[in-house]
Amino acid sequence: MSDGSGDGEVGNESDDEFGPYEAVYAHPEGDSTVARQVKTAAEYGFEGVVVRTREAEYDPGTLAERHGIDVVRGVEIDAEDPQGASGAVGNHRGDCTVLLVRGGTDALNRFAVEQNRVDVLTRPFDGEGDVNHVLVKAAIDHDVRIEFDLGAVLRDDGGTRVRRLRKLRKLRELVEYFDAPYVVSATPTSHLRLRAPRELAAVGEQIGLGAEAVRDGLAEWGRMAARNRERTSDSFISPGVRRGRHEE
Repeated sequence: MSDGSGDGEVGNESDDEFGPYEAVYAHPEGDSTVARQVKTAAEYGFEGVVVRTREAEYDPGTLAERHGIDVVRGVEIDAEDPQGASGAVGNHRGDCTVLLVRGGTDALNRFAVEQNRVDVLTRPFDGEGDVNHVLVKAAIDHDVRIEFDLGAVLRDDGGTRVRRLRKLRKLRELVEYFDAPYVVSATPTSHLRLRAPRELAAVGEQIGLGAEAVRDGLAEWGRMAARNRERTSDSFISPGVRRGRHEE
């Protein structure tokens, strides 16, 4: 099944009924095809997959029908600076259901959370970037979700892992204090790097994020996709207002 945006959509769940989604990389940016990522995600118990890679070739509707989970077309902008990111956001906002901007520097992190057209700031700690209360407040104002990237926790070791854990715990404190929007992902570049929702919840419990917080962050991908699909539908006028048969 597919909707007007070209995504594969399964079911008609309300915001409170979304299960776990994962946001994956796929060939040519990742090592696995979208089809393989979706198949494995379905086997692991995910209810949906957001595909981050713009260049990946796939039919969301066909994959959703075949594997019984939602397949969401996303685009993750990976730019060197805010100027490059700004042009890419303008070029690709209409190509996808979920638009992500990869952070990693203070400048890119700040740019992403200040854009109404951006849905998610991803991987904010990949470089020397950080997140503070100013950025979190901007994310709230512009309805931008900040990603808890568990990939480094799962795959790195030593000092790199320790530093990432410290930053994730600080981010957790900020998000909880300000009630800011967020998502959770293991950022898998291969189906071999996918982890089941229960495993990610267990990791969250062990590192101080909390299992329930991880589950909510996984479900937020689905809520966000559903909201964006509604807003791009022909019947949408404004939040809470839809076009009826007597409207022109």
